[in-house]
Amino acid sequence: MLHSGLVSISFRSLDPAAIIDLARQGRLRGIEWGGDVHVPHGDLERAHGVRRMTEDAGLLVASYGSYYRAADPSPENPDFEEVLASAKALHAPVVRVWCGRKGSKEADASYRGEVIEDLDRISRRAAADGVAVACEFHGGTLTDTNESALDLYDSVASGNLFPYWQPPVGRSQGYRLDGLRALLPTLCNLHVFYWREVDGKRERCALAEGEDVWLPFLELAAGTGRDHWAMLEFVRNDSAEQLLEDAATLNRWLEQVQA
Repeated sequence: MLHSGLVSISFRSLDPAAIIDLARQGRLRGIEWGGDVHVPHGDLERAHGVRRMTEDAGLLVASYGSYYRAADPSPENPDFEEVLASAKALHAPVVRVWCGRKGSKEADASYRGEVIEDLDRISRRAAADGVAVACEFHGGTLTDTNESALDLYDSVASGNLFPYWQPPVGRSQGYRLDGLRALLPTLCNLHVFYWREVDGKRERCALAEGEDVWLPFLELAAGTGRDHWAMLEFVRNDSAEQLLEDAATLNRWLEQVQA
């Protein structure tokens, strides 16, 4: 089944209690807690507290959205052991990571090899604790094109690395569908938002405006026979009111594709 959720970093200025309240108002089932503000990497007291608050509200922890970047030696990159400890304290079934700091066009074979090696390392480490690892599907990383993403997942041998997916901006609907279709066998979760480009600039829109775009994506994901989270982010104007509208739209779509 597809389950509706919220990416907490959509509202970085709100505290966890307010995030939970918004998710409940929107009849969303779970939350992906972010590792930068709401559940900082390694702060296990906060992670335990947020998990209890989430569960007490009748919601689920969908995942832990970390800011760990594979093969990144920079001091701001969190230690994966701290990331994993927070995910476990949250009872998060999956921890989301980033596939390096270079896009596929900038990355040479040596760099790709480093990222793949590190992803294999951390996904094996997480598997030992019963936690899955998933990669953000994002520009500026090695999942910035269909081809690069597929090659990366095929190259990691751990069996515990899975793809997130979101529609790449500036690509045709056919390209997006091809990419999602190719990832379906191991698809983890979806990040849900609707943007359009106006005069070369990206504009956040109400999710309802993207019905023709999103229904085919959700229909594909619903056909895997597995559970996936479809989680809202990038809300127009960072508005709580818009989030509630988008949540109603998403829940309606999920009911439609799973009828």
